[in-house]
Amino acid sequence: MCELLVMTASVPTDINFSLSGLIPRGGQTGQHKDGWGITFYEGRGWRTFKEPKPCQSPIARFVQEYPIKSEAVIAHIRQANRGDLLLENTHPFTRELWGRNWTYAHNGQLEGYKKLPVGDYRPIGKKDSEWVFCWILYQLAENALKNRKTG
Repeated sequence: MCELLVMTASVPTDINFSLSGLIPRGGQTGQHKDGWGITFYEGRGWRTFKEPKPCQSPIARFVQEYPIKSEAVIAHIRQANRGDLLLENTHPFTRELWGRNWTYAHNGQLEGYKKLPVGDYRPIGKKDSEWVFCWILYQLAENALKNRKTG
């Protein structure tokens, strides 16, 4: 199974110590060699770095050395069991809703997800996780629309 690192804080906080423990698990000391990614928010902006290969790369070293200070971070290292080793199948996934960016990563396998309606939130890759993320955003948008009409 994949591994996740999620951090939220009330003030911008350094995540580098935690990343120094996670990154080696992405193919060096752990079996999660099928991709990695991280999204961190700076105010209303966000940065995402991800690759469909082990964490031992120039980009991973850059992220590990970058002075990340964030109020919200989602990092994911992948052990693939569904979907090819492609950038579009690599977590985390980010989409816009209500003028804000939402980021999602998931650990595990989901069944029956292709029956879920996603509206305009189209998955780019072939991952069950991305499809469910699109469905969640669609549900949020639809329920907000229904509440505006009845409220």
